[in-house]
Amino acid sequence: MENVFKGRSLCVIEDFSIDERKYLFFQVRKLKEAIITNNTKIMDSFRIDDLDFGIYEVFLENSTRTKESFRNAAKFHKIKLTEMSTVSSSFNKGESYADTFNTLSGYHNAIFIIRSKVEGVCKWLSIECQAYAKRNNLPFKPIFINAGDGKHEHPTQELLDEFTFIEDNNWSTDSLHLAVVGDLFHGRTVHSKANGLKIFDKVKVDLIAPDDLQMPENYYNRMLENGYSVRKFTSIEEYLKQKDIAKKWYFTRPQLERMGEKILNKQEELRSYITFRPEFLDKIDPTTKFYHPLPRHKLHPVIPTFLDETPFNGWERQSINGMYTRIVLLGLVSGKIGQDYSSKAEENEYQDEEYIIAVDKNLLNKKVKKVSEGVHPINEGLVIDHILKGGTPEEIRKHMRLICKVMKLNGLKGGEWVSNSGEQYKGIIFRPCKINFDRKQLKRLAAVAPGCTLNIIRDGKVQEKFRTKMPPRIYNFEDLMCCNDACISNETQGESAPALFYKTVENKYVCAYCGKEHTFQEIWKG
Repeated sequence: MENVFKGRSLCVIEDFSIDERKYLFFQVRKLKEAIITNNTKIMDSFRIDDLDFGIYEVFLENSTRTKESFRNAAKFHKIKLTEMSTVSSSFNKGESYADTFNTLSGYHNAIFIIRSKVEGVCKWLSIECQAYAKRNNLPFKPIFINAGDGKHEHPTQELLDEFTFIEDNNWSTDSLHLAVVGDLFHGRTVHSKANGLKIFDKVKVDLIAPDDLQMPENYYNRMLENGYSVRKFTSIEEYLKQKDIAKKWYFTRPQLERMGEKILNKQEELRSYITFRPEFLDKIDPTTKFYHPLPRHKLHPVIPTFLDETPFNGWERQSINGMYTRIVLLGLVSGKIGQDYSSKAEENEYQDEEYIIAVDKNLLNKKVKKVSEGVHPINEGLVIDHILKGGTPEEIRKHMRLICKVMKLNGLKGGEWVSNSGEQYKGIIFRPCKINFDRKQLKRLAAVAPGCTLNIIRDGKVQEKFRTKMPPRIYNFEDLMCCNDACISNETQGESAPALFYKTVENKYVCAYCGKEHTFQEIWKG
């Protein structure tokens, strides 16, 4: 049976399906019991046990728990582990990620564990380096594991968190009620939960943070899209004034140093909203468990040390579970374990659909078209109609300028017009000159002006007519760009990673690398 885990990268938590994660957690439970009981036979069945098998740790941000957890996981497996020195690394000399990791792949390193401030770097490298391996006939596909990328995700932390929640749920995934407390704005561990908690059938999440530290809108919306019941509270004190209190609390360290002088000036106030205090103890169920990705801030811990010796302490076992989880993850992607897993068919989240609809030519020119004021009939050329219908005149004019730039219509004869169609405004672009539109140009038009109608006019008649909808994916255009400066595909990173966007259920576009959501107007350079 083919091992479906072998050669897989883990860039975001959804790279492993819900069913695959359940299998992983079954193996973690088995390994943990074996280690606790010192069952060497079972432990050995998990080991890669190959000194030529290469793992590279590249931590471009400081880390203790994740780095050492993976280091000890590699030691368990009895494999070669190399650490790249970030002080003297090629990244400080302006060399590209792709060239550096392609080179390291050529040295027969199979797995790369990367922590970086650059968001989406593992996704890009998994594409680029696997293409490199194929071009050069390497006997393996390089594997990339995201150990935290900027404010984006931390999928291996999410794995150990989910395992610990399930462990404390008596191994049930039926439901979860979780209070998430702290810096939800910067916290990549909580951002991973927007999709990660789908492993539970029924999810209720209480977000506890002052407005300055609340969950970014795109992750909040993702939780709603995934069917979670989500509530917001500005402080622990406010949360405890109501009765529906979670029995699992997940705390994160506030990263106020990232937010400028204005936030630092009120840091004591902000910390007070998200720090657990002794007077709160009699307001929560004594069976409640607290979790934290660690380390805690030594001066301002949101879980104070007086709780260390109490039954509320779930964070220490959570941390220990990290090594077990990462041992199993390395065993799976290396192909050592996982042969007995039977894959379940996964629904394709991004279904291809037709988004350029050609109007039946027999229906063209059947009716006398009433020309909008200011737009004269043209003998040959094109008319793009119904642009941003329902927008304000200012929004429509701005968008028509973008369309003309993207479609390279500037400098040609013609003009743009805002028409009042009934009670709604719409934009019209007309160009009375010979223009040929191929399939790629039609795709480009659909991407920059979904909902518009394109009329190709010859001899005073509409010869071709197309209606556009939002494409399910947008890619392969050189002037696309994610507007997140920290994204690997943003031009400021200098990596030449081609932009790629997927349509969301909210009719926005999400970057395939960093997960940032955009409107269709925001994905174009300039």
